[in-house]
Amino acid sequence: MKLILITTPTYFVEEDKIITSLFEEGLDILHLRKPDTAPVYAERLLTLIPEKYRKRIVVHGHFYLKDEYGLKGIHLNHRNPTPPLNYTGHISTSCHSIQEVEERKKDFNYVFLSPIFDSISKEGYKSNYTPEEIRKAVKADIIDQRVIALGGINEDNILQIKDFGFGGVAVLGDIWNKFNPNVDFNYQELIMHFRKLKRLAD
Repeated sequence: MKLILITTPTYFVEEDKIITSLFEEGLDILHLRKPDTAPVYAERLLTLIPEKYRKRIVVHGHFYLKDEYGLKGIHLNHRNPTPPLNYTGHISTSCHSIQEVEERKKDFNYVFLSPIFDSISKEGYKSNYTPEEIRKAVKADIIDQRVIALGGINEDNILQIKDFGFGGVAVLGDIWNKFNPNVDFNYQELIMHFRKLKRLAD
C-alpha cells in the first residue's frame, strides 16, 4: 500500500532535511501543499532536495514547478481546480464523498478520499464515512487501488485502511506532530514513527 506524506501548510528550517531523510527511509510520494505561499519558497525547498527524489513530489499549486524541477505531477483541489492547458502527466485530486470518487476517479492517476477518520491536523473535521459505507464502495469497485485514504490516519488504524482495500494512505498530522521546529533539536522521533507506519503500510 502506498504511503504518501502531505507537507505542513507552512515552511520551516529543517524541512528539506526531514523530507530527504523520509525519502531515504522509503517514502513513496510527497505532496507539496503550501496554500497561500509565494512560489519562491517552494523553489528554494525543491532546490535543497536531491534531484533523484524530486520525481516523487507532487505539487498542489504553482504547477510550472512540475516541469522546471522534474517533479512527479500535480494535484487539483478547490484552490487550483484545473490543470494547465495541454497538460499531460501524473495528475491527482481531492474528493470529499464516495459519489465524487465514482464520478472523477477515471480522469486521475489516483484520488484522495477524506476525511476517512477524524482529522488530526484540522480541528473539528470529522469523519464522513462508516465502515459499512466504505465496504459497500469497495464491493462496488468505487474504492480500489486508485483511491488514497486521507484524514486521521495513524498507527492504530492504518491496517484497517489496508484491510478495506484502499490503494494507499496520505498522512499529515500523525507524522508532523512528532516534530516541533521551535523546540526540537532533532527529528529522530519523527523518523522512527515514519518507519513504524511504513512497516504497517508495506
